[in-house]
Amino acid sequence: MNSLSTTLRMVKFEHSVFALPFALAGAWMAAHGLPPWQDLLGIVVAAVAARNAAMVYNRIADRDIDASNPRTADRELVTGSLSLGFARLFLLVNMALFVGASFWLAPICGWLSLPVLLILLGYSQLKRFSWLCHLGLGFALACAPLGAWLAVNKSFDGAWYLPLGLGLGVIAWVAGFDLLYSMQDIEHDRSQGLLSLPARFGAARAQQVSALVFALALGSWAWVGWRADLQTSYWVGLGLVAALLFLEHWLLRGGRERIPLVFFRVNAWVGVVFFLGLCGSLPDLSEAAILGQP
Repeated sequence: MNSLSTTLRMVKFEHSVFALPFALAGAWMAAHGLPPWQDLLGIVVAAVAARNAAMVYNRIADRDIDASNPRTADRELVTGSLSLGFARLFLLVNMALFVGASFWLAPICGWLSLPVLLILLGYSQLKRFSWLCHLGLGFALACAPLGAWLAVNKSFDGAWYLPLGLGLGVIAWVAGFDLLYSMQDIEHDRSQGLLSLPARFGAARAQQVSALVFALALGSWAWVGWRADLQTSYWVGLGLVAALLFLEHWLLRGGRERIPLVFFRVNAWVGVVFFLGLCGSLPDLSEAAILGQP
């Protein structure tokens, strides 16, 4: 039976916590505080619909792969608890919601939502072609803060480099935690000919690259804080984010069986902590930075 609870479980609805705080961060930065309620509503609808569409497409595209992997063999499209036809309908509805909300926010957002959809759906195919697929996932999630900033700003005028720096950090952060998550499937990916950096170079090298891109994420977000002249709250939040990222790697010293703990418990707090730190610093955001002046 295609129940609501089963559908939400298929798309891991609770994991919206990964992308939504950074979308809100882009919106808050553009508005220098709380955005107009119409923009906020449209951004939340667009962000959730976009993530739902990306997740259900991933489940549709990977259902044969999931069936061959003991870790994912109980997923809804594999077991038949959700039908393929229902999943395709759910995909179309969320694609329409995303495009519709984007046009409601601003015409420029609406037109850009079409190539963004290609990015969101296309990353599911990358592991069949390149072990750089982790960056593709990061690029998909980085569309959230960039799009939210544009949705509030309504044009590319102003401090466009701030959401760009925010998005670059998201790319690196997402790639870093996806590298760790992919370590669960090294043997399966190799047996199926799937490409990921852990499958190609091993778990130890994947952890090293993850640590490097986490550092790049922190550097990018630090550049945003410096460029926007953000004050204490932002830097405290960024320090806590750095501690969370360090904790992820420290926990993995206990073995790969701790990856779900790292991914679902620790990493889920990164976006929330970052957003709260940013909100506390917005009153200090300099007028020159808001206007995009040097």
